[in-house]
Amino acid sequence: MKQIQSKDNLVVRQGMKVAAGRDKTRILLEGVHLCEEWLKRYGPPESVLVQASAVDHPDIVRLLAANDAARQYLLADVLFNAIATVQTPQGIMFVATRPIPATITRLSTTALWLDRLQDPGNLGTILRTAAAAGVRDVLLSAGCVGAWSPKVLRSAQGAHFALEIYEHQHFPDIKSRLDMPVLASSLAPGARSLYAGALPAACLWVVGNEGQGVHPGILADADQCIFIPQSDAVESLNAAVAAAILLFEQRRQHMQT
Repeated sequence: MKQIQSKDNLVVRQGMKVAAGRDKTRILLEGVHLCEEWLKRYGPPESVLVQASAVDHPDIVRLLAANDAARQYLLADVLFNAIATVQTPQGIMFVATRPIPATITRLSTTALWLDRLQDPGNLGTILRTAAAAGVRDVLLSAGCVGAWSPKVLRSAQGAHFALEIYEHQHFPDIKSRLDMPVLASSLAPGARSLYAGALPAACLWVVGNEGQGVHPGILADADQCIFIPQSDAVESLNAAVAAAILLFEQRRQHMQT
């Protein structure tokens, strides 16, 4: 393991660039759980950054044993903390190449389209919910918050590694590749209650921007708009909550008994 003491070291400068979101080809995975999940799905990362004061922690020793020593860097605490995006880091970070999924040819199992979602916490929660509901493919429109940002990664708690995540997608292109209907979450005229009838076994669910909802052009292309009945006490549901209700009602209707 190589020891680093200078903030001018290339490894430190690269780590800070990735943490700030200025490197679009790499991601930063912070903490034992996310590093473990990365190893399970993708294998060793580009580099392993270790906090000097935490190097003897059993979880970190175990993670180091699973990686090539030539990729490991021991950072003085002040340097490690300069890269970390959390106040109390767990002592280990991976810098890894951002996963790029294969090009979509056809979609025939339930998937999720997110339209200009802005909040990292919402996106992370939705990704975790989608994975829990058995959804595999999540598609993000242009204008969505970055799916692999540190805040989204922390919020999703490893769900990224159970999903295929497609960023910067164009809705007309995706619609032409669907073998299932499009159901959009909306209060638009003609929308029906989520509980008013049977849901298809497979569809593309569309959840919109926190403030503006689903883009009118997508609503016009949807096969059905669906609303979630609620009291008048609040104007609308949080986007992540709405996505959870939609996905799990569909799952409930089609669970094998």
